[in-house]
Amino acid sequence: MHTTQDLNRAADNIRILSAATVEKAKSGHPGGAMGGADFINVLYSEFLEYDPENPCWEGRDRFFLDPGHMSAMLYSVLALTGKFSMEDLQQFRQWGSITPGHPEYDLSRGIENTSGPLGQGHTYAVGAAIAAKFLKARFGEVMNQTIYAYISDGAVQEEISQGAGRIAGHLGLDNLIMFYDSNNVQLSTYTNSVTSEDVAMKYRAWGWNVIEINGNDVTEVRVALREAKAEKEKPTIIIGKTIMAKGAVASDGRSFENEIETHGQPLGASGASFVDSVKNLGGDPENPFVIFEETKAIYAKREVQLKEIMAEKKQAAKAWEAKNPELAAKLAQFFSGNAPEINWDEIEQKPNQATRAASATVLSYLAQHVENMIVSSADLSNSDKTDGFLKKTKAFAKGDFTGKFLQAGVSELTMACLCNGMALHGGVIAACATFFVFSDYMKPAVRMAALMQLPVKYIWSHDAFRVGEDGPTHEPVEQEAQLRLMEKLKNHHGQNSMLVLRPADVEETTVAWKMALDNTKTPSALILSRQNITDLPAANRKEEAKKAEKGAYIVESDENPDVILLASGSEVATLVEGAALLRADGIKLSLVSVPSEGLFRSQSEEYQETVLPKNVKKFGLTAGLPVNLLGLVGDNGKIWGLESFGYSAPYKILDEKLGFTAENVYKQVKSLL
Repeated sequence: MHTTQDLNRAADNIRILSAATVEKAKSGHPGGAMGGADFINVLYSEFLEYDPENPCWEGRDRFFLDPGHMSAMLYSVLALTGKFSMEDLQQFRQWGSITPGHPEYDLSRGIENTSGPLGQGHTYAVGAAIAAKFLKARFGEVMNQTIYAYISDGAVQEEISQGAGRIAGHLGLDNLIMFYDSNNVQLSTYTNSVTSEDVAMKYRAWGWNVIEINGNDVTEVRVALREAKAEKEKPTIIIGKTIMAKGAVASDGRSFENEIETHGQPLGASGASFVDSVKNLGGDPENPFVIFEETKAIYAKREVQLKEIMAEKKQAAKAWEAKNPELAAKLAQFFSGNAPEINWDEIEQKPNQATRAASATVLSYLAQHVENMIVSSADLSNSDKTDGFLKKTKAFAKGDFTGKFLQAGVSELTMACLCNGMALHGGVIAACATFFVFSDYMKPAVRMAALMQLPVKYIWSHDAFRVGEDGPTHEPVEQEAQLRLMEKLKNHHGQNSMLVLRPADVEETTVAWKMALDNTKTPSALILSRQNITDLPAANRKEEAKKAEKGAYIVESDENPDVILLASGSEVATLVEGAALLRADGIKLSLVSVPSEGLFRSQSEEYQETVLPKNVKKFGLTAGLPVNLLGLVGDNGKIWGLESFGYSAPYKILDEKLGFTAENVYKQVKSLL
């Protein structure tokens, strides 16, 4: 155990590095980082267990930072562990640096999650704790890790904290320890201007173990962490009262702690004196990027301890593997990140069903053949048809994670973030479902999944105005356009940031699920119909549907077509009906299904020209905004879409009133030609 004096000295070292990092960049958030230094120092120097030589070790403890604006604190403590250099800290927020303004997922440097949007980071931690429980239920003590999270006042205020707190308490996630940095200061005001709630009582009501401490007292931090580690029934929140910008002083020597101005700007710009603050903390303002000798000794000792801990754990794991070779191989496969091996041809679809029903058929099969898949639904499993999966397993419950289904309740954003956390933990395949219109609640988490390149699967049913009687509140129109933009947005590896699939019939749904599971690099979305859809014409539809793996393909074509009809989802079947009328009138055509424009545009120019030759006029049909098909139809054609909110009526009436009929397809194509 380290002395209080040495730990305080190391915490002051973190404060100096954090303040200097922000000062050098002339941008950032020093105050919170300076207040949180004591907790983060005790955590990393005495409690967090990881392999110093293999940051990707599956059995490691995991630390999830929620307030990404406190990145300087995380970079500074990781610099003490050898993950960053002093030069890296000095390049904070600069082009090409490995220390961006908000931390970005990078396991090689000890960063478990991208953080920034408040509330999401600690919800990832809850998801990771669920994944850890799931794996421990199957592999035992070799997957016995602790998940740590760090939250701020802003994260507590974000609505998502309700969902994360409720679910963690309900499931009794005793492997989760969360530190709440309660410093009573936020970016533009003191917290008492916006809230008067009793946070401790709130978490107790959710079933958490609540510990309240002085968050700047290293002894209290250590005792609280020990107590939290000993808790075997509940998740723990340690509410640490901390001092914003602890150690900051003005040029006249007066304290500049607990000042709003230090939250979101360098100390020198806030009214504090950077020079005098560094001196006050025992550093050299002329050379602040230094690791103190006392600090070096603490972290060198911890590295030795960690290597000893790893040696014991690896020896235990080796003995376990010898006794359980099949389980060991399974654990390795789970964490490989590879797509599961599935015989997709075994899946038999009932013809002419809704694609949500076809998805249920696939999910039923996957529940029996993909052992590490976890599916969640936001209180809609019997409607989004994830009950196809649930019927072959059972939902998680406190003390029982042998099932594979998470009942998230009515909390779409929370659910999506939990799946991000599961994916970040690794070892599981996470999927979640709700109505497509409620994807609006999920967009912030979907964007973060795309940024972190997490292979989460989104299942969105009730895909268009054909929701019908429920009316415009439940009828998605603009949602598909929003998601299609994510296919156009590239991630930092130059890939489409997301795969968005809207299958045209039951067999395309099977293929869409294959593409989603094979996609291990980015998130995937399946957009599914509520109503039944007539299968597309083919001698062997199951084989023909496999062409969907290129994103778009010719369903049927006449020689030298006068026009190309194209769509995704249920509108393709409407085009088939319209095509019969057009052919009866002597018009030659090609019919194209486009489940994913982004994937199609990733194919060779030759293939794209084969499917959609530039010199042939095109007609597009979409139940969303016309812009959905603009990149495919271009100027040499016409698009029939929906340019208003929907209406409440039976869906077949809406088809007629809104022009989604064979007769209107005929009419529009004739006018185009």
